[in-house]
Amino acid sequence: QVQLVESGGGSVQAGGSLRLSCVYSDSAYCMGWFRQVPGKEREGVATIAGEYISYADSVEGRFTISRNNAQNTLYLLMNSLKPDDTAMYYCVASSFVCGFEPSHWDYWGQGTQVTVSS
Repeated sequence: QVQLVESGGGSVQAGGSLRLSCVYSDSAYCMGWFRQVPGKEREGVATIAGEYISYADSVEGRFTISRNNAQNTLYLLMNSLKPDDTAMYYCVASSFVCGFEPSHWDYWGQGTQVTVSS
């Protein structure tokens, strides 16, 4: 079992920045971030497996995912935030696969809320 604890969410104005953190209890092959707005499906934001990094088109160039294995921490730096980025953000981990399909991920954190006002 991999335990994931997110932090760093909050309220910010459009154009601002936030950095999310996720402390994990054990390393996993692939880690990432998803987000969800009430009434909508969970959306993959970014994933990282070693040197391989993927971003959703909607955040490419604005968000940066990184991982510090020495500190067991995953990060998501979010710049140039837009109101459409408002969502609950979840840290995820997988033992075998990456990708933006929610069902592929074995472990989910409890989420941290990000709210971007215009």
